[in-house]
Amino acid sequence: MRFPYLVIIMLILILGISGCTQKNVDQSNGSFYPLNNTNNSPEVPENSTTNNATTNNSKDSDSPNVEVRGKCYKVVDGDTIDVEGVGRVRFVGVNTPERGEPGYKSAKDFVKKRCLGKIVGLDIDDYKNRDKYHRTLAVVYVDGINLNQELLKKKYAEVMYIPPSEFNPYSWT
Repeated sequence: MRFPYLVIIMLILILGISGCTQKNVDQSNGSFYPLNNTNNSPEVPENSTTNNATTNNSKDSDSPNVEVRGKCYKVVDGDTIDVEGVGRVRFVGVNTPERGEPGYKSAKDFVKKRCLGKIVGLDIDDYKNRDKYHRTLAVVYVDGINLNQELLKKKYAEVMYIPPSEFNPYSWT
């Protein structure tokens, strides 16, 4: 008679423990991030480093809002880059032309000239930090300049506001 009760207790303990350690894997670099309880999307822990990225919780010369820095090692297109220690980063609030569309090469070349091989600062969107492709959504800073805003000002990109977002790209134009 005691056997079924022991099995039930063991199952409850096993399920309880595994539920407490639930993690999400960032597909771009294999890092583990805790699940955000509000929207179940992965987020970068506040006071940690991931691979070669460094976190910054204080003001710096790039921007008062930079949370993570890393070296840009690839420019995918005009609104997407790869950053060491972070993985794929999508410029939040802007949209540049896709491959084969007019303006694609100009936008990509602009971002390549500004970012490739340089340390970039990222202000990760606090409301939605990943998109459906698991890319980190962020404002990208290079040499103290908001590159998302520059893409808009120089007409390489258009505003693409998808709520929820802490950023208002209409204020950058």
